Amino acid sequence: MAQSLIFDMDGTLFQTDKILELSLDDAFSRLRSLNKWDKETPIDKYREIMGVPLPKVWETLLPNHSVEEREQTDAYFLERLIENIRNGNGALYPNVKESFSYLKENDCSIYIASNGLTEYLKAIVSYYHLDEWVTETVSIQQIKSMNKSDLVQSIIKKYGITNGVVVGDRLSDINAAKGNGLVSIGCNFDFAREDELSQADIVIDDFTELQTILPKLHK
Repeated sequence: MAQSLIFDMDGTLFQTDKILELSLDDAFSRLRSLNKWDKETPIDKYREIMGVPLPKVWETLLPNHSVEEREQTDAYFLERLIENIRNGNGALYPNVKESFSYLKENDCSIYIASNGLTEYLKAIVSYYHLDEWVTETVSIQQIKSMNKSDLVQSIIKKYGITNGVVVGDRLSDINAAKGNGLVSIGCNFDFAREDELSQADIVIDDFTELQTILPKLHK
């Protein structure tokens, strides 16, 4: 069953929402303390745009703030995210580790391609010991275009992947699979949207489903 699987991180492997609200609240509390924000934390707005690169996030959430203020908020938000991961406030989705073990036992290669920043991804990989199974984790920071398809392509080229799937919860993951001639598996988890998942080749509700899907793909 040897094949390559490229996973998204946020909303696919990692339950980002467990630390998201905490960290976003921290970031906006800081802005309030500096008299640069006087409303509630825009959690719902953030959920709508989950999965886009962080610079885009702050453009959307802080449209009237300067680039410098956005960058400072971004840096603080990242600090809080990492601190919350290290404090054990996050979680992987159910059956991630069990599925990774199964995949490795069946000669599959596992990679992570994420719009998350390098330090943030390192914190998750380190806390949950994902490098026990994962060959490499790549961040959107590592490519100039900030485009998920290009990020996936960089893994394909580096490792000579010809037979593989991209597993993710958002349209950017599905498009990254299609744009690179791979199978797209959509995860119907927290941040997934029905209109986006409808464009995936296959949709799963739980990681255990990979164990029945992958052997069929191989045939």
